[in-house]
Amino acid sequence: MSVELKVPEVGESVNEVYIGKWYKSEGDKVDQDEQVVELESEKATLDLRAPAAGVLAKILKKTGDAAEVGEVIGRIEETDGKKPREKGESQPKLEQKPKTEERPKAALEEKPATKKQEEPEAKERKEKISGEPPGLSRRDKPAGSQASESVSQEELPAKETAEEVEQRVEPTRREERVPMSPVRRRIAMRLVEAQQNAALLTTFNEIDMTAVKELRAQLGETFQQRHGIRLGFMSFFVKATIDALQQLPELNAMIDGDEIVYRRYFDIGVAISTDRGLVVPVLRDADRLSFAEIEKAIDDFAARARAGELKVDELQGGTFTITNGGVFGSLLSTPIVNPPQSGVLGMHAIQNRPVAVNDHVVIRPMMYVALTYDHRIVDGREAVTFLRRIKETIEEPARLLIAV
Repeated sequence: MSVELKVPEVGESVNEVYIGKWYKSEGDKVDQDEQVVELESEKATLDLRAPAAGVLAKILKKTGDAAEVGEVIGRIEETDGKKPREKGESQPKLEQKPKTEERPKAALEEKPATKKQEEPEAKERKEKISGEPPGLSRRDKPAGSQASESVSQEELPAKETAEEVEQRVEPTRREERVPMSPVRRRIAMRLVEAQQNAALLTTFNEIDMTAVKELRAQLGETFQQRHGIRLGFMSFFVKATIDALQQLPELNAMIDGDEIVYRRYFDIGVAISTDRGLVVPVLRDADRLSFAEIEKAIDDFAARARAGELKVDELQGGTFTITNGGVFGSLLSTPIVNPPQSGVLGMHAIQNRPVAVNDHVVIRPMMYVALTYDHRIVDGREAVTFLRRIKETIEEPARLLIAV
């Protein structure tokens, strides 16, 4: 029985996708729910899984082709109890012969043949090297070609193979053109849109991470045993960001025409890097989530983002974004606002640095943080105050408990 592979609905307003990488070839075995092909839209990348076990009988759309939602892009033939062919067993491989057969050792020790006794194989190689067609005598050659023959016969060994000649040629510089994926095109478009349609400005501060590191060291093991998830830094920053947004609602607002829309809910986007590009899944109503729920949600987002299983609606509607370049070692950067949001917080690497504490120089784990904001909504005073509020909360996490 044949089962159709159809393009599923991938989100509101998405009617077309592009075929990415096929993980299977025609004739390959597939298990139920196994990843078969990658689908790319302008908003997300996801993997289409096999609805039934069997053999991938037909691929109807190749990599790079466009396909509409509901369109059939392949067919799986159910096996009906028969063992399907394993990958690579669709047909026997043909044994490839080397470009040049090795001569027996005895033949290598023989004296070079004379011109009349020259073997056909060596003659053929010289014809290829000199660029002359077979059977063309010296009398038939055009003027000036004798010098060319002289060079090819004297400077090149008689038994030099074409492969050896190719190795002597200096490699040329190469270029490769690869079409941008729909996700990458969408990212590029939105970044340019943000730069062109908003008045972006960035302010910086630094945070002493001592208190949070000590808290994690003290309670981290108990936290993991109880909740089954590691206590990370991101949950602290999500909580601190929500606290700051409640104090300075302009950073949670957006412009709609001639109006400013103040959103009284907190949907925090968390940037996650994948090999397909940057995605920003959204923690809905993050102010209602506990530390453990935030950590579990982020861990789940990261796993599904890298597997291509995020849903489009999970990537839409954020009110504010947090991005952590520190996981790649970034010490300082200026993040770009994700429109129509008015702010984005950039976290960076924690680095031990000398700082002044109570008039004494001490070594502390410090992190630079950056806030990029839309100056059309947010003034410098609000931006600086916002960042200082996050600094105070992270340096004194008890503020999260007693709301001071």
